[in-house]
Amino acid sequence: MCSHYQTLKDAELLLKKFGVRDKTAAIGKYDMWPRYEGVFVRRPVEHDAGDEAVPEREVVLGRWGLISGSTGPDGLAAAEKLSTFNARDDRVANAFTFRNAWRRAQHCVIPADAIFEPDWRSGKAVPTRFTRADGGPLGIAGLWDRYRDATGQWQESYTMLTINADDDPLFRDYHQAGKEKRMVVILPEVAYGDWLTAPAADSRDFPAPFPSDKLVATPMK
Repeated sequence: MCSHYQTLKDAELLLKKFGVRDKTAAIGKYDMWPRYEGVFVRRPVEHDAGDEAVPEREVVLGRWGLISGSTGPDGLAAAEKLSTFNARDDRVANAFTFRNAWRRAQHCVIPADAIFEPDWRSGKAVPTRFTRADGGPLGIAGLWDRYRDATGQWQESYTMLTINADDDPLFRDYHQAGKEKRMVVILPEVAYGDWLTAPAADSRDFPAPFPSDKLVATPMK
């Protein structure tokens, strides 16, 4: 699982790499931890309205840690305490927190400079920073949802999809021994558009390991 990542510092990269039109898009915090406000890219809610003014993609500021749109006012306090920053690909379709977004194909791409995972091979956790070998940003597959807060206002939230990494050449060496290894779904750039527009029936076609030789792991000592 990923509980720490770094988003983009440069808003121009949202234009160049993620196809976002708005040059004034806010980036939010750079060092991201669960429940922080971060950015994600999605198709606008009004994408099928037939309005030419609606862009193909937009960048949205939301809570990292998805809260289901079906959560009622009485359940918000409990929902905010849950660890919903990652969604397992093998449980996402049936989990209460995520199934609304999954069934509605509310896909998003989360821009990142780097993700962090702990290396336990020395017997203690060594934070390790993973980046793309070519220096480009990572595009992580995620889901988004929106819920009404106590005042009735819409609030946005998102989560990262994860897959099993027990046999991955790189990520199998991370996390504690004896525990399942998992990794976030890093999309190739050519798949961003397909993921954002994919119907629910095709959602399972995308979660796959990113080539390990295209990533660099740097211990943060």
